[in-house]
Amino acid sequence: MSRLASETHDTAVPTGGARLDARSRNARGGVGPRRSRRANPLRPASLGRGLSVLLLLVFYLFPLLFLLNTALKSNAAFDADPIGLVTSPDFGNFATAWERGDFAAYIGNSILYTAAAALIGTFVSVLMAFPVSRGYLRGSRWWQLAFVLLLFLPNAIITQFQLLLRLGLYDTQLGYILIMGACIGVGPILLTGYFKSIPRELDEAAAVDGVTYWRYLFTFVVPLGRPAIATVFILQAIGVWNDIILATILLPDSGKSPLTLGLFAFQGTYTSQWGLLAAATMIVAAPLVAAYVFLQRYLVSGALGGAIKG
Repeated sequence: MSRLASETHDTAVPTGGARLDARSRNARGGVGPRRSRRANPLRPASLGRGLSVLLLLVFYLFPLLFLLNTALKSNAAFDADPIGLVTSPDFGNFATAWERGDFAAYIGNSILYTAAAALIGTFVSVLMAFPVSRGYLRGSRWWQLAFVLLLFLPNAIITQFQLLLRLGLYDTQLGYILIMGACIGVGPILLTGYFKSIPRELDEAAAVDGVTYWRYLFTFVVPLGRPAIATVFILQAIGVWNDIILATILLPDSGKSPLTLGLFAFQGTYTSQWGLLAAATMIVAAPLVAAYVFLQRYLVSGALGGAIKG
């Protein structure tokens, strides 16, 4: 009995203190559970994406930086080294370009043309896109194909000129606004894709409640499609603001010229003032850059919504 008791005592389960000692020894000796290794954040895929973004950033920013570098050079500095970095910036080029280009007289016209034509183009795009997206028109697929094909057609300048001339709207602000507002571009394509994401149950519920087509379009569809509509408006505004060809042909009166026609003041017969021309170009492009910075979230969400949901 004494021998059995001693063997039982030798093989007894360790007490709580012994367990704690064993755990502490395991922690010091590294015998504990193995920890999983952290994933390496610098994977080839992430590096490739980072390099792609960097290349795109350089691709888009390099023209602006090169334009800014040229705008800060005097004529003598530009003639000495056209592509070199500026050493003594000449900020007076911007004030000189503003005065010589007479931009103060043109900026009001550009704001009027851009706001009015962009509103008209966006309104027309909404009217065209919604019935096509819902299939209310026969051959909706053919209409969508027509929207795409219209992007590849050349601008009918002679036809537009003759149209305004016969309507008595040539060399008028109204005629130019109507022509620019008719250039809808990708507006119907983006809106058609975005309107398809709106549930059809809303159409049925509105019809049951007796809501008319036009009321439903402007009180339900337009608020729901605000991101895409904002995107279309921004794209329309960019096209109108940057226009220089149609403005030269349809608005011979300098008092009705937009801001872009002020760039012709820096082009001579035998030489051009490249520093002042670059400064004037930055003055013309500055409002668009500022608008994009503040409205880029609408542009991205609307473009992605129209492309993916369609």
